[in-house]
Amino acid sequence: MPSPIYVATSNPGKLRDFRGAASKVGVEVRPLPDFKNIPLAIEDGQTFEQNARIKAEYYSRFLPGELVLADDSGLAVDTLNGAPGVHSARYAALVEVAEASHQNSDDEENNRVLIQQLEGLPEKQRWGKFVCVIAAAKDGVTLQVFGGEVRGKLLTVARGNQGFGYDPLFYFPLLDKTFAEISAEQKAEYSHRGKAFRGFLEWLEESGDRVIG
Repeated sequence: MPSPIYVATSNPGKLRDFRGAASKVGVEVRPLPDFKNIPLAIEDGQTFEQNARIKAEYYSRFLPGELVLADDSGLAVDTLNGAPGVHSARYAALVEVAEASHQNSDDEENNRVLIQQLEGLPEKQRWGKFVCVIAAAKDGVTLQVFGGEVRGKLLTVARGNQGFGYDPLFYFPLLDKTFAEISAEQKAEYSHRGKAFRGFLEWLEESGDRVIG
């Protein structure tokens, strides 16, 4: 049986996404053991890749000899100059307090702030993309990074309850649904995180025993 893949997150939505992508190839995804008791990594990078590397390298030190994944992902809205960007998880705090914060805001707060910023824009200016970068690390060293993006239109009324984060506002025209209205398997097929994770799986298949075991 293949070795499990450990992911440095306690976010049930992210774990659902990863497991949805891994289920088709028989790979088991597990959260990093005792993750809730590990001090949080300080995500002070300026890009998604920098933050993914920071987290993967930091958390992999808590599970010696094992391959650990960490992702940094977020929403980049065209007319907001790429915001929320790397601040997606703490966007409400950043906008309303007007200073950088390492504490995440809850999804409802982030969505509310984003809707306020979108409401004054015509529909044709409400396009953006989800971005995900996954870093794979072992013993504090990043071995490889993988990226994925998907474009969609941002809504000002939430739809669906299957996803997390900005999913209820992210309308994907190909399916005529938001990311919160589709299954984990569908999301894995089309989403930014699914694309990045498939890149990881391809690399893992090519690398084999050199990175696992």
